[in-house]
Amino acid sequence: MSRNPGGANLVNLENVSKAYGPLVLLGGVSLGVAAGERIGVVGRNGGGKTTLVSILAAAAQPDSGRVTHGRDVRVGYLPQHDGADGTVRALVLGTRPDHDWAGDPRAREVISALLPGVAMDAPAGQLSGGERRRVALARLLIADPTMLVLDEPTNHLDIEAIDWLAGHLRERGIAVVAVTHDRWFLDAVCEQIWEVAGGQVCKYDGGYSAYVLARAERDRLAAAAQRRRQNLLRKELAWLRRGPPARTSKPKFRVEAANDLIANEPPPRDTVQLTRLAAARLGATVVGLSDAVVRAGGRTLLDHVTWELGPGERVGILGANGSGKTTLLRLLDQTLPDSEGIQVEGRVIRGKTARIGHLSQELAELRPSLRVIEAAEEVRHQARIGQRELSASQLLQQLGFSGGWLQVAVSSLSGGERRRLQLLRLLMDEPNVLLLDEPTNDLDIETLTEVEDLLDGWPGSLVVVSHDRYFLERVTDHVLALPGDGTLAFLGGGVDEYLAMLRQRGARRAELPVRAPGGDVPAGAAGRARAARKELQRVERRLDRLGAEEAELTSSLAAQASDYRKLLELGDRLRGVQQEKADLEERWLALAEEIQT
Repeated sequence: MSRNPGGANLVNLENVSKAYGPLVLLGGVSLGVAAGERIGVVGRNGGGKTTLVSILAAAAQPDSGRVTHGRDVRVGYLPQHDGADGTVRALVLGTRPDHDWAGDPRAREVISALLPGVAMDAPAGQLSGGERRRVALARLLIADPTMLVLDEPTNHLDIEAIDWLAGHLRERGIAVVAVTHDRWFLDAVCEQIWEVAGGQVCKYDGGYSAYVLARAERDRLAAAAQRRRQNLLRKELAWLRRGPPARTSKPKFRVEAANDLIANEPPPRDTVQLTRLAAARLGATVVGLSDAVVRAGGRTLLDHVTWELGPGERVGILGANGSGKTTLLRLLDQTLPDSEGIQVEGRVIRGKTARIGHLSQELAELRPSLRVIEAAEEVRHQARIGQRELSASQLLQQLGFSGGWLQVAVSSLSGGERRRLQLLRLLMDEPNVLLLDEPTNDLDIETLTEVEDLLDGWPGSLVVVSHDRYFLERVTDHVLALPGDGTLAFLGGGVDEYLAMLRQRGARRAELPVRAPGGDVPAGAAGRARAARKELQRVERRLDRLGAEEAELTSSLAAQASDYRKLLELGDRLRGVQQEKADLEERWLALAEEIQT
């Protein structure tokens, strides 16, 4: 809903059309964006989403129709690919002096959230693709646009940064139009959904949850023609209604209509049945680690970690970029190369019947010369997914490859299409343990729904690394975190507990005086001393609490001596407390020295 009902739109599209050859992406589309509106744009890959937002941002021109921008409207546009040159400082801050931006709360917040560890004087051309993406996003957010047009803003962001971005956009109160496949982000930020399909744009009030309900209702009325899609949408809607209680950001949709739709809808997974089947296929031992130590680049990623994946267990792995998530999957699959300077100690546990399928972030195993159907049948012609026996062509159709797509060469596929084919080949091989490393990359929402449906009936053990919070909560039962201190921590509160942990650490970091790059603290020596004394007091209070927690955990370890799993969990928590305590003690010494000088 617009924040200025009755007011003029910031941007208007009137009867706009755009085609590429015979493919019509937009056919006579008329719509507008009002001040304060937050709109999510969804649809199949290649369906016209990027074309629509680039026309809104005046980065592309329509073939026909009219685009009108209001007077003094400043549009900030984040394209999918940004090739800007210059240093990070010049791109993000322009010519602003250090003392100016260091005194700007918005600039400090954006840089702290999006560019941690990125040197301000680094040339943008030497950054990774993900770092360049963060620089482009930071530049837009520090500016003062009337309206933001964002094409895949969550790409290359971790869960913490996505959570921060959602809150930031809500608080700014400016108009936002965002193309994204991140369904959690759509629910957290957007008040309206535009679906681009068949050259037209359908509008839905509310975020992603309300959009799912509206589509399910529409399909129910259409009935026969969309039977399969209807069932999938009902299934997803049932999960949304029964999902994690902490998902309080989703809008309140019409409860009566939702309950009517899902009255007879079973849970998306029969957990008991899947666990029974998995245990029969896997036995008691699946895969795990015994006293594992992993060091890379002078950092300890895992420090004497013992953990075991159970039959039928579905686990999500959380952690910041570079915390070792991909390394953990490669360790479990025993595919860590010796040439990358990675040192491994301890033992990898692997059951005799475990057949691991590992979806990596690379696409090297797909031979470009094969056609899509050949690439699938190269693995096998039929596969059993849970209780279903599916042919290669049936699986391909379920994941969006139908008709002429079966004969398309792999070399002609986009990144998202290759990702789909890679996942299909993995399932065709019938593994009983799946390791999925960022499986949602480049997949549109409809394909993600199909993938989730396939995994619902797959009986095996699953480990997922993903920054897609919706997917992670949808397909896993609990999460583990790599917090950066060498532990692998169980988080009973899921993603919300992980974010709370990061916010607590961020609050402690934020208490430090803000320094301009290469300069002094703007407040001067007196301000530094006051800040140091205040932080010293906070550190002392935290050390007292950690000491009490350490004593309590030590007592609990003695009381739980017969419960092996509980001992592992308590031991991990104790090591985390001890590590934090050691870090704080070092900080206390540094602060004490700073106050004395």
